Amino acid sequence: MNATTPQLSCTVRTFAQQLSSTRRGARIARLLATEQLRSWQVSPAVTERAELIVAELVGNAALHGHSQGRDFRVALTLDSSAGLLRITVTDARGDRLPSPSPDFETASDAESGRGLLLVTALADRWGTDPYPPGGKTVWADITLASEATRVTNRHSGATSAGPIL
Repeated sequence: MNATTPQLSCTVRTFAQQLSSTRRGARIARLLATEQLRSWQVSPAVTERAELIVAELVGNAALHGHSQGRDFRVALTLDSSAGLLRITVTDARGDRLPSPSPDFETASDAESGRGLLLVTALADRWGTDPYPPGGKTVWADITLASEATRVTNRHSGATSAGPIL
């Protein structure tokens, strides 16, 4: 008797690209990440959230994490068995850690200062890790099943917990 053992389909897909710490590099990173997510057939709702998160994180890397002659790195990891998309952006400025400022600290007519509030609103959790010798990695997670939960919560009036830092 031949019996086959069921195999769990565990698929982890990765994408990484190193780009110049410029506005052009940030734009290319956003476009490449969006195209990669579409090729992996990630739902449009998750892709839209991820595109905005990538735009904010790579924009911050180019603006605040810039170090002369040093690039930044954007990476995506899609773990279908865990139902998780992780976005990471690594830059050379470990001395400049991001922190979201409360709404009242940003002037209403300011042109910047709200990016991490957007990341907080769109990601299920986000944080930073040191990247030796002197850089940092900012990461954001999107739970793939969370989109249905978000829609349900919007209709029921429930709120979800903030990021785990």
